Amino acid sequence: MDIFNKQESNVRSYSNHFPVIFHKAKGSWLETDTGDKYLDFLSGAGSLNYGHNNPVMKLALLDYIEKDGLTHGLDLHSNAKADFLLALKQHILQPRGLNYKVQFTGPTGTNAVEAALKLARNVTGRSNIVAFTNGFHGCTSGALAATGNQHHRNGAGTGLTNVTRLPFEGYADIDGLKLLSTMLTDNSSGMDKPAAVLVETVQGEGGLNVASDKWLSRLAQICKENDVLLIVDDIQAGCGRTGTFFSFEPSGIKPDIVTLSKSLSGYGLPLAVVLLKPHLDIWKPGEHNGTFRGNNHAFVTAAKAIETYWLDDQFSQHIGEHAKTIASFIDRLLERFPNYVNRRKGKGLMQGIEFHSERFAKEVSTACFEEGLVIETAGPNDEVVKFFCPLTITAEELEEGLNRFESAFNSVIAKHYKNAS
Repeated sequence: MDIFNKQESNVRSYSNHFPVIFHKAKGSWLETDTGDKYLDFLSGAGSLNYGHNNPVMKLALLDYIEKDGLTHGLDLHSNAKADFLLALKQHILQPRGLNYKVQFTGPTGTNAVEAALKLARNVTGRSNIVAFTNGFHGCTSGALAATGNQHHRNGAGTGLTNVTRLPFEGYADIDGLKLLSTMLTDNSSGMDKPAAVLVETVQGEGGLNVASDKWLSRLAQICKENDVLLIVDDIQAGCGRTGTFFSFEPSGIKPDIVTLSKSLSGYGLPLAVVLLKPHLDIWKPGEHNGTFRGNNHAFVTAAKAIETYWLDDQFSQHIGEHAKTIASFIDRLLERFPNYVNRRKGKGLMQGIEFHSERFAKEVSTACFEEGLVIETAGPNDEVVKFFCPLTITAEELEEGLNRFESAFNSVIAKHYKNAS
């Protein structure tokens, strides 16, 4: 551990919570250099929806590398990019009635958000963005301005402007959409007409807050009536995490712009895109660029992920079955321990338990690691423990992970009872 403590910046976070050296990973499992194995209920914060070293994608990638396929290509044409674009169009966009062009940005989610915000501002000629309480969109300046969490905002080192923040659904029992509609039509509201509204349908880092289909439909209608673009940040909730490829599908909305990253590559390789309606594509060549927007290895695995899991609805059904298992498990804990747990939150395979105390949530997360389960917290005060297993997890592995969680949970409760007595 000495090299990490001496050479790596204090900004590191996950390694502080899981202080071991990981050596290899396969499927739903992580293994340390000493041979200890951990079930992974973190999944790279949603970047490993298809598990570690997915065998189908690995073989496709190894074959591509063996043939000296293009690795880095800026925005040059390549067979790998063509295959990905074709798979995305034929198997994801067209079956859902979505007509989007694809912009390849820098390799991370925050790069995609920055590009989406810049595009919206250029298209409309307006600078203001509406974002929501508890939203998280990244840590570069534009995305961070739209992020609500004060811990992250404090790291900016400068002012964060051009964003109007409104209540997300369920926030303090305030009807944020009524407020938005009223302010947009009141000349004295003080709100500069926004270029766009930026929203997560499920707020991952914000505590697994779910926007209902009705709420999303209202939001889309308000945006349409007021000539405001709707941007859905589907970076964490997309690529199947909520049960459908896009998290917004059940609501029936068709956002003007969608950002994707995290599990888009299918293999944990950096890849981020902005999906935009064709009439919004006003970019001049090179006007927004990035050296690493042509990750051809990621194109290979992304195409293979789509062709393997998204040709029919079997994978969605698999996710739905596991989601029911987790929901039933959490509901049982809610019934047994109302003095410790508040409610179940989230959707699909991004569900979690909200604890009455953030301290207790942290103790449970730590105890889980001692039981061989990697799991993290979320929410304004880290009061929600997130169940973020790979979507490809087997029923047996899921049961094992839930058993380990329950064992950790019980051990923390026992410790509290002992200390109280």
